[in-house]
Amino acid sequence: MLHESVNKVNNLTRDLRKNLYLYLLALPGVLFFIVFKYVPMWGVMIAFQNYSPLSGILHSPWIGLEHFERFFATSDFWLLFRNTLAINTLSLLFFFPLPIVVSLMLNELRGVIYKRIIQSVIYMPHFLSWVIIASLTFMLFARGEGLVNHVLEAGGWSRIDVLTNPDLFWIMVTLQSMWKEAGWGTIVFLAAISGIDPQIYEAARIDGAGRLRQMWHVTLPSIRSVIVILLILRLGDIMDVGFEHIFLMYNGAVSQVAEVFDTYVYRTGIQRGQFSYSTAVGLFKSVIGLILVILSNRLARKLGEEGVY
Repeated sequence: MLHESVNKVNNLTRDLRKNLYLYLLALPGVLFFIVFKYVPMWGVMIAFQNYSPLSGILHSPWIGLEHFERFFATSDFWLLFRNTLAINTLSLLFFFPLPIVVSLMLNELRGVIYKRIIQSVIYMPHFLSWVIIASLTFMLFARGEGLVNHVLEAGGWSRIDVLTNPDLFWIMVTLQSMWKEAGWGTIVFLAAISGIDPQIYEAARIDGAGRLRQMWHVTLPSIRSVIVILLILRLGDIMDVGFEHIFLMYNGAVSQVAEVFDTYVYRTGIQRGQFSYSTAVGLFKSVIGLILVILSNRLARKLGEEGVY
């Protein structure tokens, strides 16, 4: 046993020396996750307490699952669950495939300069904050001063109500996400496509396959594992809509379709000071995400894919 332990230490030391710069390169990311992801998990225990800032985490009274029972018994639970699931389902159906389609289209471009220009243009929205995206949306679609409504009115059509129409809210936030992040999402898929052996395409051309056939029978199967992994990770975030995006587009007229777990945690925890209750809500959302990742990964492995782990 001692000999095996010494060998393991020696192997670890040898590996550290050999890949020192790679470990140093990964260090900032590791520190980020430790400081901002793992250390804060210590505070999750207040979900099972009647937390008081004066008493602190160690001295606040324990109440077990009372906050969870309270949350599941309220009508807010089903409202939040419906809105969060609906927005993420639309995102999964329309936003997730979009970077794949755009990547396939970009891969078919033969002009290098033209291709790089298009890539730069579609990447740009990613670097805009949600504050700017929301401001642009207000400037375009505001009922009173929006540019779109001015154009419609000038053309003899009636004004449209987008920002305060509950029937359009889910579609609007989905389209915003697609416009902002679809270009950036192509990076992973283009990298996967660039790793495909050109000889496979050459063999397909010899067999008489056109560009569409090559795309369907060569490109897509070659990047299938990447698609599956990203889909598993996306399913893990199905209860996480994104606080900033929804919060900026939120208004009283659309509150019944815009209130999601993230905004609810903010309103109950920060604005109303119900720290333990809001932590219980956030913990429930995280546990659901974890379960979905585990189940989808197990399903992927049963279907013959590699999965995340």
